[in-house]
Amino acid sequence: MDQYCVMGNPVEHSKSPWIHARFAALTGEPVAYGKRLIPLDGFAASVHAFIREGGRGCNITVPFKFQAAALVSRRSARAALADACNTLIFEGETIVGDNTDGIGLVADLQRNTCVELGRRDVLLLGAGGAAAGVLGPLIEAAPRRIVIANRTVAKAAALVARHATLAAANEVELRALPLAEVAGSFDVVLNATATSLAGAGVPVPGSVLKPGALACDLMYGPAAAPFLQWARDHGATGRDGLGMLVEQAAEAFLLWRGVRPPSAQVLGEMRAELAA
Repeated sequence: MDQYCVMGNPVEHSKSPWIHARFAALTGEPVAYGKRLIPLDGFAASVHAFIREGGRGCNITVPFKFQAAALVSRRSARAALADACNTLIFEGETIVGDNTDGIGLVADLQRNTCVELGRRDVLLLGAGGAAAGVLGPLIEAAPRRIVIANRTVAKAAALVARHATLAAANEVELRALPLAEVAGSFDVVLNATATSLAGAGVPVPGSVLKPGALACDLMYGPAAAPFLQWARDHGATGRDGLGMLVEQAAEAFLLWRGVRPPSAQVLGEMRAELAA
């Protein structure tokens, strides 16, 4: 069996081993996938130890995505733009870094929820690693505009500057604002802040939601529940990040194995499992 894993801190809650076990079973690929709790000061050493043990690749979760980008030998274009990696591929001693978060989010929104992003207005809350990972593919979906709102507007402005060329090429209006200055309404609101993890309230008023808008929290499970309730309370459709999780995992599996797994089937199975 070829060895893969997810590395993070914390990591016990991760659903990635379940997802990849189903991918392996449904595709017949000889994949064994585990999870590893990594010391906060031991990321690079842990990656190299896994390589020495015969590991073929790994997923990276919080708080190591930026460290992963600094560690790799080379990055994909989308990982370079995000300056963060969530997927590592080991080619001997060479470590290749990619970021499948954004393509996973876009796949979930457009394929699983049938929400077309083209020429829509999108509000992205947050400017940390999660926002950086999804912004490039969001731009490539060609919405009319994307507003990045963050408490520290300088971080949002840095994301805008890094993605300005891509936005211009796709004719997307891209701008940064402080959270307190968000005005107008949007077709899609994406929560990439840490408010869900912290149990804090949604940092913008319900007026940012157009009638029938989609409001998606990149978290899933109990952490996403308050955001989803906020969406429902304001007439929007709420969605958690479980679909994004499965779709980004499918993209990683494709990178590792050259086989695209049946992500929609696995997402349905996972929702049924969690609801049981």
